[in-house]
Amino acid sequence: MENKQSSSPASFIDSTVVPGDVVLDLSSMTNQTIKLGGGLRQDCDAISAMKAGTLRFLKPNKYWIESSQKRYVPCVEDTVLGIVVDSKADNFLIDIKGPTLAFLPVLAFEGGTRRNIPKFELGTLLYLRVVKANFGMNPELSCTDASGKAAEFGPLKDGYMFETSTGLSRKLLGSPTCPVLEALGKKLSFEIAVGLNGRVWVNAASPDTIVVAANAIMNSESLSTAQQIIMVEHLLKNIQ
Repeated sequence: MENKQSSSPASFIDSTVVPGDVVLDLSSMTNQTIKLGGGLRQDCDAISAMKAGTLRFLKPNKYWIESSQKRYVPCVEDTVLGIVVDSKADNFLIDIKGPTLAFLPVLAFEGGTRRNIPKFELGTLLYLRVVKANFGMNPELSCTDASGKAAEFGPLKDGYMFETSTGLSRKLLGSPTCPVLEALGKKLSFEIAVGLNGRVWVNAASPDTIVVAANAIMNSESLSTAQQIIMVEHLLKNIQ
């Protein structure tokens, strides 16, 4: 069976694709630099799908396949929530829900030197950035942004972490704001960190707020915009 060919870069955007579909033809995209996200691979001038899902595009030049799954496949520049599972002389070993453990170099922090190596207890939750994700190798992580600044990365203290599908994680990080987060934000004050690896952390002054926010997010994946708003209103009645 022949693979479907794309006549233009926009042909498959926001459409369902399956493994083997050629979604982009680089020979027709001269003088353009693109970034490939999860679910895509390059073979000469052909960019093809490696998994079933929806092809997404983010300006100016990033493409990826969005799908809802529990298993996470690391991709460079993904932001993830990781759990420290071991500590070595040069690296921390981190569980990011991927096929293998990832490693976080002890110097991968803003101003990191051998004199100020951070100390993390096993089980510490960290907000991280994927900097290397080569096939067959353990992913490499960092606690800085691309400019070397700590930004929002680092340990997440207190609060509550729960797991979702990777598809829901992308929706929560999407633009415009996900309806469930917009509805919660109008009534509640809370912090949230979302990892593209299907983990979400929420924190608030009140335990009731944490419970409501977590339940609303976990229940939202299969609901329409209107249903998400109604669901949030129902949950808010429990803390009024």
